[in-house]
Amino acid sequence: MRILFTGGGTGGHFYPIIAIAEALNKIVDEEKILKSELYYMSTEPYDKQALFENNIKFVQVNAGKLRIYPSVKNITDMFKTATGCMEAIFKIFALYPDVIFGKGGFASFPALFAAKILRIPVIIHESDSAPGRVNKWASKFAKRIAISFPEAIDSFPKNKTAWTGQPVRRDIARGVKEGAHEYFGFDQNIPVILILGGSQGAQKINNALIDALPALLPNFQIIHQVGPKNLEDITQTANVIIANNEFKKRYKPIGFLNPLGIKMAAGAANIVVSRAGSTIFEIAGWGVPAIIIPFDKSNGDHSRKNAYTYARSGAGEVIEETNLSPNLLVAEIEKLVGDSVKIEAMKKAALSFARPDAANTIAREIINIALKHEQ
Repeated sequence: MRILFTGGGTGGHFYPIIAIAEALNKIVDEEKILKSELYYMSTEPYDKQALFENNIKFVQVNAGKLRIYPSVKNITDMFKTATGCMEAIFKIFALYPDVIFGKGGFASFPALFAAKILRIPVIIHESDSAPGRVNKWASKFAKRIAISFPEAIDSFPKNKTAWTGQPVRRDIARGVKEGAHEYFGFDQNIPVILILGGSQGAQKINNALIDALPALLPNFQIIHQVGPKNLEDITQTANVIIANNEFKKRYKPIGFLNPLGIKMAAGAANIVVSRAGSTIFEIAGWGVPAIIIPFDKSNGDHSRKNAYTYARSGAGEVIEETNLSPNLLVAEIEKLVGDSVKIEAMKKAALSFARPDAANTIAREIINIALKHEQ
């Protein structure tokens, strides 16, 4: 049984694939199903360690972005995509997987194009409330479509679409409270704010937070995932701004939180400030109230749609990126942390929004279709 995963080059596309691979390997192992061979086709491996740990072989392919704004790169990237499609056809023909699972994003197009040409069954998953262009196209020939937000069903054929939720890796699905404050060197009696800008960081959120530090640190402890490329600059800037601040040890900038760090941060956090990507579903599973700051230039405005869908569930508040300022960020954090009744209601709403069986549900459908294809 051969299964090929494909997806764009961000953590929001990559890590749900890892979550499904974890679930798939567990099912195959426990139920003694035919041995599975797993492959991941994209422009880059993204996280080699995660692929290795889940016995996934990487297959490289070219792909180019199609930007929504005029750019010379659109022309060169069209050639990249055309080359990638030819590469994908030959490489996938050699492997001939039983199922191709697409997570969306530009890097998934060549593999899905090859699947259509070679008549290989396709399952896709859409993380956003408004679908991306690749998934919208692939939905026309996909056997099954899984969605994270119930609103997305209006964009796909209803007879083959299921609201599964977002697959989340087992090792970060729940926060760990015991030892969480000690892990970061924090005081258990002071509220903790966890700032997540996505796997790459978020410049506007980072800048607002840094400028807000003098006002926040007297009352809060802060874990700040800044993005690996931003760590040095953010640390240097913060050191200047809070150089003489008696509470400067309450600020912990981190490039990228590993699974243990995420679990501990989730366990320590009183609230989370986050982008509106796939991290929303991790936060929901932790049962932590959130302030969501959507990216104001996302394709199809999906970031804002995600944010307001989550806010309507009662689990989060929204700050528009165009309105974001240090003063507003401080005011919203203080208002939320100070309202214990609302905090408890948001915790319950978050846990209700989460769908912890998403990875398992999708993995079982992949196996079902793969076994039928083998016959």
